[in-house]
Amino acid sequence: MTNEALKQFITTISPSVQFAENQQYLTVTVSPDNLYQLAKTLKENEETYFDFLFCLTGVDYPDKSLGVVYHLTSTKFNHTLVLKSFTFDREHAELPTVSDIWRTAEFHEREVYDLLGINFSKHPDMRRIFLEDNWIGYPLRKDYVDEINIVER
Repeated sequence: MTNEALKQFITTISPSVQFAENQQYLTVTVSPDNLYQLAKTLKENEETYFDFLFCLTGVDYPDKSLGVVYHLTSTKFNHTLVLKSFTFDREHAELPTVSDIWRTAEFHEREVYDLLGINFSKHPDMRRIFLEDNWIGYPLRKDYVDEINIVER
């Protein structure tokens, strides 16, 4: 499926998405409310079949939003897509989990939660994965200050 065909297909599922042009991969930005349904459809639809989540990354953007970037590929059709979603609520940052769609997301989402503080609703095991349970703060946030270990950004 070409990028143009993917755009048309995705727009029928979620008309409010935004597409980034001139990227290596087609990049789709979707609201948190539509993220789960779009991801599920992209995997389950026989025309797209994005069966492989090969990267999930949390991001602290300069505009003070927190987000997640999902790199998807179809091993059947050999096409790749980047899916992005973000929130401006830094105090209660939350996105829906995709761990029931792509099992590999389970640990990646825990890493993003641990280091950036983004909670994934309906995740089966949302707890820290690297840091101790009593750790205060999220070390990969741009506003993180650690007086003990002198970590600054």
